[in-house]
Amino acid sequence: MLLVKKFGGSSVADPERIIRVASRVKKAVERGDQVVVVVSAMGDTTDDLIGLALRLTPCPSAREMDMLLSTGEQVSIALVSMALHQLGCGAVSMTGPQAGITTDGVYAKAQITGINPERMQRELGNGNVVVGAGFQGISASADITTLGRGGSDTTAVAVAAALKADLCEIYTDVDGVYTADPRVVPDVRKLEQISHDEMLELASLGAVVLHPRAVELAKLYGVPMVVRSSFNENPGTLIKEVDKLEQAAVVTGIAHDTNVAKIGLFDVQDEPGIASRIFLALAAENINVDMIIQGATRGGRNDIAFTTSRDDLSKALEVIHGLQDVVGAEGVCHAEDLAKVSIVGAGMVSFPGVAAEMFRALAEEGINIEMISTSEIKVSCVVDRKDVERAVQSLHARFELHEV
Repeated sequence: MLLVKKFGGSSVADPERIIRVASRVKKAVERGDQVVVVVSAMGDTTDDLIGLALRLTPCPSAREMDMLLSTGEQVSIALVSMALHQLGCGAVSMTGPQAGITTDGVYAKAQITGINPERMQRELGNGNVVVGAGFQGISASADITTLGRGGSDTTAVAVAAALKADLCEIYTDVDGVYTADPRVVPDVRKLEQISHDEMLELASLGAVVLHPRAVELAKLYGVPMVVRSSFNENPGTLIKEVDKLEQAAVVTGIAHDTNVAKIGLFDVQDEPGIASRIFLALAAENINVDMIIQGATRGGRNDIAFTTSRDDLSKALEVIHGLQDVVGAEGVCHAEDLAKVSIVGAGMVSFPGVAAEMFRALAEEGINIEMISTSEIKVSCVVDRKDVERAVQSLHARFELHEV
């Protein structure tokens, strides 16, 4: 088999853990597998490098930050390769550019535009393990660029797609994907398998075990994935196409996100182009908008409310206040002590009444719903942040997710 194994920063945080990673990789090679390893920077290296830059200047150049941060993964790939050599296993380390990863050139949040896998294929053919740097690539102008937080997951999936790997394994500090956050719900259950669509929703809605871009890429190219722990040999959670799943659960998992803020505009002019002006202006400032609600028209005016991350609230308010006269809004309000709780399940599309059951469970707990958003396989509610853990616990119990 051709395997891509990605190890996060906690998995390579010190020499002992690096040796453990190398030993695991060597076992796969001894079974006859070809292996590409993708690694993140060691432990808190990225945060330390950011702190170092900020000691020199409060506004470091985006280009130089990418040059700086990319060194973290370069340290990791060299050390993992050395550990493999010490175990008698051939290995070649490669930075993102050396591995043929090209990007669109946007500093700090670049997207992969292509991968030329020839050099990796050549080294695999020579019997070597390829140890590649996650989180980075090279732009058309030959500048090193980074993919943003979670970029190593995306690198691993992209490499797996380019090499047509049999499996992409994401090693982390948890045993797999759970029905909810184990820190919130004591009796969570690890999922044996989950669809790409369900995992994408959970990742986008607050589950931090995988980066949403990585899951989206895996879905697009049909890359099967496994999330498992780098600290034990326990089986992980398999992520694959929904039509290959034996059975789709009505509700698979609960996700929650406490980084939520809401902005409302009152008495906005009800005419074509108003909504596009608002949300194009927000997009121009790279502000992601999640839920959007437009109220009923009255007297040629309506209300518009939307959510964004609390991190983007100040910037979003600047944009909205600048547009207030343009769109004819009589007032603007905001709230930031909010959270989002979501139920996700591929089986929801075939079972009516799931949303109503969610609303009833929250009502029985006395939890007020501020906003609602739905898709075929998820229902999300915005609630007061102080109520979110209670909401997760009640929904986990209501849909009996602790049972197999």
